[in-house]
Amino acid sequence: MEKSCVSVVTYEKPIESVARAVEMCKGRSAFKKGLKVFIKPNIVFWTRQVAFPKWGVITTSRVIEDMVILLKDCGIDDITIGEGVVTRNPGDRETPTHAFQTLGYDLLKKRYGIKYVNVMERGFCEIDLGDDIILNFNQDALDSDLIVDLPVLKAHNQTMVSLGIKNLKGLIDINSRKKCHSPDPTKDLHYHVARLADKLPKVFTLIDGIYSLERGPGFDGKMHRKNLLIASTDIFAADKVGAKILGFDPSQIPHLVHAAKNHDRPLDFSDVEIAGLALDDISRKHEYDFPYQEDADGALPVPLAKQGIKGIYYRKYDTSMCTYCSGVNGVVLTAIRSAWTGDDFDKIEVLTGKMMTPTKGMNKTILLGKCMFMAHRKNPDIKEMIPVKGCPPDPDDIVNAFHKAGIPVDAELFKHIDQLPGFFMARYKDRPEYDESFFRVE
Repeated sequence: MEKSCVSVVTYEKPIESVARAVEMCKGRSAFKKGLKVFIKPNIVFWTRQVAFPKWGVITTSRVIEDMVILLKDCGIDDITIGEGVVTRNPGDRETPTHAFQTLGYDLLKKRYGIKYVNVMERGFCEIDLGDDIILNFNQDALDSDLIVDLPVLKAHNQTMVSLGIKNLKGLIDINSRKKCHSPDPTKDLHYHVARLADKLPKVFTLIDGIYSLERGPGFDGKMHRKNLLIASTDIFAADKVGAKILGFDPSQIPHLVHAAKNHDRPLDFSDVEIAGLALDDISRKHEYDFPYQEDADGALPVPLAKQGIKGIYYRKYDTSMCTYCSGVNGVVLTAIRSAWTGDDFDKIEVLTGKMMTPTKGMNKTILLGKCMFMAHRKNPDIKEMIPVKGCPPDPDDIVNAFHKAGIPVDAELFKHIDQLPGFFMARYKDRPEYDESFFRVE
């Protein structure tokens, strides 16, 4: 059996470290002169309101510039950087522009002649991935000769890891992203994600592990300095190695299990040659989810349950909760925590995503988001329905719904939702290993 090579190297110096990772996995063979290349970073979220905690969340500008330099050295001049940044308002074009400019893509354009695009402003093409999975992919990526996939080394609260394959979800349009979060127990999120690379041009993957992230994909996870780069011409092999470094056996990752079956690949490392660092020496378990406690008195994340909050049943998110509801989920829980005064809430249930069903005996049921409202607007098991119908849910509607349910959440938390990352940024203040310069182009 011919083995795919995956390089695992220590990040030490600009340009040199990325070049070494590419050389060691025999990746230069993919960088042929004159190719049209599309670079796909990971910019999972951005806000213009505060300095954003990027470490382990967003692909470093350092790795992006190093890759551009390497491509140019190989005689490749047609280079486009593209990402579909998630915004609370799907029509927001200013926030992605601010992200690209802050991360130095304008300087890359001037210095190297590259282009950069907001995927959400570009054309899409319908692609049949088989088994009735049809998604709309960015046309720029489809028209390229090579996609250079630059994900971050992160654990993910729904897919367990977010590496090369998962990063390609940023190439599909909003409706397709929502489709991926299907309530179908068979053709679920993992089933969709597993197929994202199948009909794309050739993909070269370099996982940016200068920083890693637990409980990703966002700024509320725990960030680590790792100084690692993982590279391969084989995206599945790269993801197996990335999963191992994050402390998971690839057989534990549902979308990798699907991908292995789809392509008749083993889930162990029998088809992989590791060049560089030994995996056992650098692997460290990264927790991927936020633990919840459910009992007769309520259902809440463990920290809220331990605080003594009772009478509210806010069950753990599932894979059917799409990105747009996920974006407010943490804020809602923070608001509930702040609103609690010591008295039990009055058997209030909050349903999210697309799969949850009401529990008989609840006094009030908040249906958070359009999907929940459409699924249960006529459900006879609901005693008093309080719907939040928007997609994504409007912050003012969320506040009004919780006030109606008797939970006096602070409206100011929702008015200043874009400032929340600043709270998490404070955790890393005055810690020199969390270096902002990795996200600038000097």
